[in-house]
Amino acid sequence: MNLKRMSLALLGTLLIGGALAAQEPPKPPVPPPPAPAGTVTPHRAARMERRADRQQKRIDQGVKSGQLTPHEAAKLERQEARTDRHIAKAEADGKVTPGEARRIERQQNRESRRIYRKKHNARVAQ
Repeated sequence: MNLKRMSLALLGTLLIGGALAAQEPPKPPVPPPPAPAGTVTPHRAARMERRADRQQKRIDQGVKSGQLTPHEAAKLERQEARTDRHIAKAEADGKVTPGEARRIERQQNRESRRIYRKKHNARVAQ
C-alpha cells in the first residue's frame, strides 16, 4: 500500500512539473526605442528651457525683494540671455547633441551659482 501511494505521488509530481515546464516563460517588458544616435530627447530640450525660465524667475524675485542691485541684476540678465542664445542655437537644427546639452547644463549650473551668490551677498538695492 505504501509503495502504491509513493508511486502515485511521484507520478502526480512529474505530471505537474511537466505541465509547468511546458508553459511559455513570461516575456520581459519591451523597452522604448532608443533615440537616434547623437540626439537628445525632446524631454531634455524642454528641461533646459524650464530651467532657464526658473532661473529668470529667481532673478526677477531678487530684484523685487531688493536682494539684487540694479547692476547685479543687469549682469545676471546678460549672462542668462547668453545661455538662452546657446539653447536656441542648439535647437535650431532640430536636435540637441549630447555635447551641446552638457555644455548648456554646465553653463546653467554656473549661472545658478552666480544668482545664489549675488542674492546672498551683503549688497542690497536702495
